[in-house]
Amino acid sequence: MTVVHRLNDIKVSDGDIVAPALIPRALTAGELVFSDHATQVFEADGGTMYVESGRPARGKWYVDDDGHFGSFWPPSYRASYDLHWIVEDGAIVGLRFTELGGGSRFDGRYRD
Repeated sequence: MTVVHRLNDIKVSDGDIVAPALIPRALTAGELVFSDHATQVFEADGGTMYVESGRPARGKWYVDDDGHFGSFWPPSYRASYDLHWIVEDGAIVGLRFTELGGGSRFDGRYRD
C-alpha cells in the first residue's frame, strides 16, 4: 500500500467525495496507476499525461463550475467525473473516477 504523505492531514473515509477545493491537491499528489497498468500524471498547471501500453496521450484537466473534475483530450473529447477517495487502513491510497452521465468507473492508485 502506498501512503501519500502529502495527503496525511486530510481525514476522509473510503468512498468519500473529493471536495472541489481538494481536487487539485488530490490529482497532483502522485502518479496514478490503473487496473490495466495505464498510468496518469496530473500537473499543477492543468496538463496531464496518460500512458497506456507505452503510448502517451497529452490532455488537460480542470475543476468545472459545478465542482467536478473535468478532462479534455484533443481534438474534442471532454468528460466530467465525480472523484472519490480510496482509503485503506485509514490512509489515502488512490482516487476513484466516476463519469457523470456515463457511469464509467476507473480506480487509480498512487504509485509505490
